[in-house]
Amino acid sequence: MKILQVIPNLDTGGAERTTIEIAEALTREGHTALVASEGGAMEGELAAAGGELIRLPLASKSPLTIWKNAKLLAAIIRERGVDLVHARSRAPAWSALRAARKTGIPFVTTYHGTYNARSPLKRWYNSVMARGDRVIANSNFIHDHIVREHGTWMPITVIPRGVETERFAPSDEISARGAALRREWGVADSEFLFLLPARLTRWKGQTVAIQALGALKARGEIVPHLVLAGGDQGRAEFRRELESLAEDLGVAPSVIFAGHCSDMPAAFAACDVALNPSVDPEAFGRTAAEASAAGKPVIVSDHGGAREVIEAGQTGWRVKPGDADALADAMWEAVQLSPAARTRMGEAGRSRIGALFTTASLQSATLQVYRELLE
Repeated sequence: MKILQVIPNLDTGGAERTTIEIAEALTREGHTALVASEGGAMEGELAAAGGELIRLPLASKSPLTIWKNAKLLAAIIRERGVDLVHARSRAPAWSALRAARKTGIPFVTTYHGTYNARSPLKRWYNSVMARGDRVIANSNFIHDHIVREHGTWMPITVIPRGVETERFAPSDEISARGAALRREWGVADSEFLFLLPARLTRWKGQTVAIQALGALKARGEIVPHLVLAGGDQGRAEFRRELESLAEDLGVAPSVIFAGHCSDMPAAFAACDVALNPSVDPEAFGRTAAEASAAGKPVIVSDHGGAREVIEAGQTGWRVKPGDADALADAMWEAVQLSPAARTRMGEAGRSRIGALFTTASLQSATLQVYRELLE
């Protein structure tokens, strides 16, 4: 098979990571993996996976550029003998759809998010992600969203995001790196540590997490540490807002702004419990899955794809989105658990991820979609 994936760029993100994982799977089985994109920080990972980058201005939403990109993609499909094109974002998907129809090859889309649709025009723009000969949804939540937004006329296959379980598997080496991170963050081994791994942006729930610490303090409880592991990506004003909130609630000494962390297995090893308190629904809930793969209990907001990852009472807790008191209740329950009980919960999480949400299963299911369409 010669497969062409199209995506705006190759900077950090779930769609970008999945693009590389599929390129790796194709190459491993002797197929050709082409990726049309503007490129970015993950170009080296694509090359290491055996994929070939074809640089095109696919991030542009300009109708003229989209039309030009369609002609360029059609030429690439013909020249390289591409068998199938797979689009992972809306603007390049419009180009890829036109190119696929002109050249008579199958067109696949992956619906990676909910995509805002505040007007009929925006809903029409989003609809390209439901126009594939096969539409892949990365969670049951996204499947239901597609049906609500676009109807039931398109064939939808649910293929959840995958986690590299071996990368996050607990080991002595990862534990040592986690202990070093704790020292860097100024947290003693005896102190309880929550980790919220997400870029600093309002919908990821950092505000609610700090408010939950404030609620614990107001109740007279010992306030655990909270590490916010994620850069502000230019949102300096939001970071200042979070810092001011922590000061106002009297929990600033317990809140650690760690910035971007390049060693997430160590970060999960460093924490006692992970948080995913997003106030808007996650399409999948990757960090919740990674934390479970690392053997850590997780507290998630009870909506979106994250509620499919965490089994309440078995691998973590699910709480009402945006409710600081509910989050505080779950956090305090986690603090009160014995280390042995948290370990059992973490082990149950690892088993669940290994059974349902691995990179290998994502790769296998996606390549099977390709085969079915080409056969």
